[in-house]
Amino acid sequence: MADGDKPARLKVRDMVADGLYVAAAATRLDLKNRILVDTIARGEDFDVEHFIDDARDSLLTLAIEAEGDAKRLERQRKKAAHRFSESFGTHDYRRGDVRNLKKREKQSVQVAAELRRRADDPDELRKLVEDAREAAWGEVARNIDSSLRIEAARPDLEPDYAKLRDARMQALRLVDLPRLSAHRKKSKDAARQAAKQNAKAEKKAAKQDKRTGTRAGSSGTAADSR
Repeated sequence: MADGDKPARLKVRDMVADGLYVAAAATRLDLKNRILVDTIARGEDFDVEHFIDDARDSLLTLAIEAEGDAKRLERQRKKAAHRFSESFGTHDYRRGDVRNLKKREKQSVQVAAELRRRADDPDELRKLVEDAREAAWGEVARNIDSSLRIEAARPDLEPDYAKLRDARMQALRLVDLPRLSAHRKKSKDAARQAAKQNAKAEKKAAKQDKRTGTRAGSSGTAADSR
């Protein structure tokens, strides 16, 4: 088969970059919700150091998940290496899947190692918190703009501006923030959902490798029979 006809395959470094992007997005989401609840709902002042431990815990949790994935993939790879029959499903791995399983295993190992490195880097942790703060402030600005916008909302044109503003801010606290607080509890599930999206590309590569491996295995069997 000519090089131009070979199916495209994701490189491990690209898979690692995708995994780290998803992990960073999940961590920012978790931190953003914590910042919104603590600084607005509870009326506390924002302090980067206050959220450093949260950022570290989030990264370490994701690192542990990646390490678990690596061990699972290693077991699947070792079993698949001794299976030469036809596969009966997406996760029914055979000898032709070993290459892709090894790539995914390497991806998980490298993602876990990088997440642990970032969890030990104060600058990385502060950057995560700062990025989460910007996202939180952006969300607050959008909510306020959509919830509090009224005609002639200028103090000099609206006699009851201050009173109405307090009422609107109270509504924001009572309605929007409880919703954000509930969303914070689901942030880990959101992280897993984001990881599933990243896995789609891996599945596509797995199918391509599987087809290539099956064809190669069939050719090898025919050659052995001769």
